[in-house]
Amino acid sequence: MLNSGWSDWLLNKERNMHVEELLAVICYFAILLTIGFMSYRKHISATDFIIGNRSMNYWLTALAAHASDMSSWLFMGYPAVVFTGGLFSGWSAVGLLVFMYLNWQLIAPKIRVATEQYNSLTFSSFFESRLADTSGTIRVFTAIMSLIFYTIYISAGLVGLGLLLETLFNLNYYWGILIGIVIVVPYVFSGGYVTLAWIDLFQGFFLLGVIIFVPFYMLGEVGGWKGISEAVTAKKLQMTFFPDFSAKTILEIIGMTAGWGLGYFGQPHIVTKFMGIRNVHEIVKSKRIGMSWMLLSLSAATFVGLVGIAFFSKGLHDTELVFIDMVKNTFSPFLVGFILCAVLAATINAMSSQVLVLSSSITEDFYKRIFRKTASSRELLIVARVGVIIVSLIAFVIAYGKVSTIYSLVLYAWSGLGSSFGPLLLLSLYWKGINKYGAWAGILSGGIIAGVWPYFNKILSINVASMLPGFISSFSLIIIISLLTQRKKDTAVKS
Repeated sequence: MLNSGWSDWLLNKERNMHVEELLAVICYFAILLTIGFMSYRKHISATDFIIGNRSMNYWLTALAAHASDMSSWLFMGYPAVVFTGGLFSGWSAVGLLVFMYLNWQLIAPKIRVATEQYNSLTFSSFFESRLADTSGTIRVFTAIMSLIFYTIYISAGLVGLGLLLETLFNLNYYWGILIGIVIVVPYVFSGGYVTLAWIDLFQGFFLLGVIIFVPFYMLGEVGGWKGISEAVTAKKLQMTFFPDFSAKTILEIIGMTAGWGLGYFGQPHIVTKFMGIRNVHEIVKSKRIGMSWMLLSLSAATFVGLVGIAFFSKGLHDTELVFIDMVKNTFSPFLVGFILCAVLAATINAMSSQVLVLSSSITEDFYKRIFRKTASSRELLIVARVGVIIVSLIAFVIAYGKVSTIYSLVLYAWSGLGSSFGPLLLLSLYWKGINKYGAWAGILSGGIIAGVWPYFNKILSINVASMLPGFISSFSLIIIISLLTQRKKDTAVKS
């Protein structure tokens, strides 16, 4: 009887904890639904749905660009790498900071002006207009690469949601990813770009507050900075950015910084945020706000990994749960639910933006270009929303297999997108000699090489970031093929 009573008490306590956590999540999403309802536009056009009719202010643009960038990777994938590798792994964050700054400097102003001149809503429509490709080949190649790598990217977000809900509510992982789909699809349906931008603004501030608060609160629990240093030393991890200055270390630093950072030039879900700003002259203000947010969030995420080393001195079964388990072992159930809403926020922000970009590509690049060139705005909007469902289902299938970690899935997709589109975007904006033939070669070579490179790493027992060979090959082939085809054309004209 005593054992039975004790078991009943524990069961009731666990149920009460889940009820409190669920109540916190419901409160949080009630806030989001209110924001979504207030920002919802009735009878919106495809231009509204895809880039908000280029009407966003600099605050919305800054937080939309950065909050949609940081998925569950910020709370789960990246802290896990710091947790297992020490401070030296923070070079990937340094690379992201440097190259996102360059993205604001080199890409943002020019892409905003150029896409309005060409009346382009997507990457592919801009490339097609800029390079006078009437064959539709650029659109097809762009859509194929987007479909391949974005579905993997979105599946990484679903994996994060599945793990979070499994840990938070003891739900089956597969039910977790299904719930993730059920949450994300209505988000994108509710009003497209404008609604997501306002939600990004709120969630950007919320997740920033959480990612800063948690590790600093936990600092006293682990004995301060001294406790972290002792734990890092005990596990023989790095507590410095420069363990030595050997050639091997320098190459590793280049691989981590450029291997992540170069990808920013080719991420449609981020670059399209630049296209939606109301006034190109406000990009400077957006850059300052966005980069400040990014510096604080990445620094705090690095701190999460370091604090986790000391907090879980005996190790952790799943390192990608370092933030989640730390919160669950420290705070009351209601606060646990509310704090972990930040992970939901980061994941849903990124997934919603990615699904929106992909559905836009389906609408603009396939349906309108190939099937219905005279389609009405309302018809295109319906197709875009059907595209949301299709993309989500494909991502669900990939996440269901749970083939890799969040960090690895994001890096793979990030490298593929960055290599496919980054060199082409840079050269389209800065080089007059580029042509459609070079663009075709660049998209295919960058995406294919980045996609297959991890297998070469395994076969050759090396560790070269996929972004480097993918980006370099794409950049080089665009220039070489453009020059060769131009010379051939010039020779034909002269003869």
